[in-house]
Amino acid sequence: MRILTIIALVLMALAGCSNKDSKPSIIDEQANVNYSILLTTPEKPLSFMEEVQPILDKRCVVCHGCYDAPCQLKLNSHAGITRGANPDKVYNGLRITPAPKTRLFVDARSTEEWRDLKFHPVVSETPNPTPSSNLDNSVMYQMLRLKQRFPQPNVGMLSADIDTSLNRKQVCTNAEDFNKFARKNPNWGMPFALPNLPANEYKVLVQWLAQGAPNSPAPALAAASQQQVGEWEEFLNQQGLREELVSRYIYEHLVQGHIYFAGAPDSEYFRLIRSTTPPGEPAIELASERPYSDPGQPFWYRLKHYVPHIVIKDHVPYQWSPAKMARYKELFYDVDYRVNEPAPYGQELASNPFRAFQDIPADSRYRFMLDDARFYLQGFIKGPVCRGQIALNVIEDQFWIMFVEPDRHLISTNTAFLKSVTNDLELPDNRGNTLNVTAIWTDYWKRQKSYLQAREKEFVSIHTNGLDGSLNYLWDGDGTNQNAALTIFRHEDSASVSFGHLGDYPETAWVIDYPLLERIHYLLVVGYDVYGNVGHQLNTRLYMDFLRMEGEDFFLTMMPPEQRKAVRDSWYVGVHAQVKKHFDEPQEWLNIPSNITLTTDAPVKELLTMIDARLGPMAGPNDVINRCDGDCSTPDPALSKVDNALRMAAKISGRKLLAFPDDSFIRIEMPDGQPDLSYSLIVNKSYKNLTTMLENDDKRDPDGDTLTILPGLTGSYPNFFYSVELDQLDQFVASLATLASRDDYERFVALYGVRRTNPEFWAHSDWFHNRRKAENAIEAGIFDLNRYSNR
Repeated sequence: MRILTIIALVLMALAGCSNKDSKPSIIDEQANVNYSILLTTPEKPLSFMEEVQPILDKRCVVCHGCYDAPCQLKLNSHAGITRGANPDKVYNGLRITPAPKTRLFVDARSTEEWRDLKFHPVVSETPNPTPSSNLDNSVMYQMLRLKQRFPQPNVGMLSADIDTSLNRKQVCTNAEDFNKFARKNPNWGMPFALPNLPANEYKVLVQWLAQGAPNSPAPALAAASQQQVGEWEEFLNQQGLREELVSRYIYEHLVQGHIYFAGAPDSEYFRLIRSTTPPGEPAIELASERPYSDPGQPFWYRLKHYVPHIVIKDHVPYQWSPAKMARYKELFYDVDYRVNEPAPYGQELASNPFRAFQDIPADSRYRFMLDDARFYLQGFIKGPVCRGQIALNVIEDQFWIMFVEPDRHLISTNTAFLKSVTNDLELPDNRGNTLNVTAIWTDYWKRQKSYLQAREKEFVSIHTNGLDGSLNYLWDGDGTNQNAALTIFRHEDSASVSFGHLGDYPETAWVIDYPLLERIHYLLVVGYDVYGNVGHQLNTRLYMDFLRMEGEDFFLTMMPPEQRKAVRDSWYVGVHAQVKKHFDEPQEWLNIPSNITLTTDAPVKELLTMIDARLGPMAGPNDVINRCDGDCSTPDPALSKVDNALRMAAKISGRKLLAFPDDSFIRIEMPDGQPDLSYSLIVNKSYKNLTTMLENDDKRDPDGDTLTILPGLTGSYPNFFYSVELDQLDQFVASLATLASRDDYERFVALYGVRRTNPEFWAHSDWFHNRRKAENAIEAGIFDLNRYSNR
């Protein structure tokens, strides 16, 4: 009898019965969808974790994760679903006043508090729920149903009224207004601009929503995780001025990390937080403006289990282990120094880490960051930003990174010197959400110039013969740490950081020392507010110009002095006169002698070749696709065929690449049961200079565009999928090399591409997700498809 009642209620829901609108809904007018799959609603509640969340991850979280989720609707946790949607955009670089913070798990802890922050429900909150009322009052169900009612075409491009651009208009409808929304936007059902859900997945989601979208208990943490949580919380909450300062330094540097433990499951991640509750009680995070904000009350450092499923665009994993704790003790406790008073909190003083942590030896601080340098550079791409336009339109599309050798006793780790220039190292966040957008030139550039001049003066006084043995000033990772050589690829407003020097020799490179690495972290992670106003965001972006130039100039000092200016000028073609003076000073670094001699007409490439020889294995394996030097043959005939074909593709450059998005994934289907292969096709756009925030014709230099092809899947936001059989690969490359028109591109995509309309889209998406996890489970996560091309 109970089952018959449930079936009757579901039938009422599917017939469009609603107690809120007597008019028939557009989604039920001329309905032609088979609903028999919904008439077996199980009596036992579905398991959210085991049956529902996996579907949401594959089909919904690919667009609804992190701060840039449409309508702030984050679907990678039950808490995000019950929080609901909010029409205000987090990413708004023009707002005059800062936006209210809406950080999930931080800024509100109950449904009522989220409603006070203008979030409306997307699942039923009916006081006396029935399956029909749960569906009638669920925006999620209505959106899924709308897509079933109005499926998109299964061939060609989507129509022009389906806007897939990143900054597209958002309409965040609620249950009461859904009929009006649907009549106006019948093609906006979910998944938006992607194929319908497979029938079995649609059935599970609708049944779960009809049940009231119940949660399920989280699985217990592994014993190995519980033990190490206790050990680390004890370590971080030691009493004493030195202990408190060290723990604070660790906290502010790992605030963006997803911490996992050696010997524990790689699916269990934790966040290091400041909690109002001590160890042994549930952790409650302080809702601070910044990590260095005055807590205003007693707190404890705690490890809070990270419940949301991992999205790759904000995933920055960091391992803790007994060896890591021993390293911390070596760096911070087995050295002789005193802390006589607590470090200041608050934006004005604590936004400058050289002031807050001046009592900790700079050498210890630098080695702490250097041990995991990639983690910190990933932070400015994936940290609080996760959509990195502010941080990323200031960098080249491909460049290599090296670090200063800490054992060379350079001034960058001289604690006394850093104390003397602390005021020159102020960061823009000390002014918070200012409207003084000229301060970056009237104040911060003067400080930056003063710091650079002081550094160069001190450097010359110590090294009277210049950079004696220049290559030895570069850290080689002590022969074992692959953080010594990194490559950054920018994909418009996202980026990726890879171990090793990858791709062909880049146009630019950075050499990073401790003050530069620390400022990047505090500018774009600790001190960056994604909810901030236009002044905060503009000053942050412009200050990053200074840091980029500092890293580039440090690299150029390794060249003979007479070659430096010409190379640097080639990076800043067309810089506007009003800012050129800032890019041309100070000039003292141009005259510091170097013992390196370069003899070719490609000095950057020549110098980078010498650097890689210095770094040895830490520079990464020979790149047999993008810069094959000598014999690049592969013993496996099939792999050799792939390498040879892709090596030809990697030579394509210039305007032929304009048809291609920044980051595409290629699946090569292998014969005879061999595992299929995956590659990333990355377009490196060329720029005349990077001194303005906007992409425009004056800035771009498409004739200089290049292509990098990497084994595996690089990046968080794939822009397109290709699937190619091995025996088609040569033709794929030949077609790619001869594209000359839009018609050529249409034929190319028809043969090899996976458009948004492709009925097999989800199968390809699943394959690439599974492939990424097989490549590296720790680094893997859910890709974001918001940037998937509609070309």
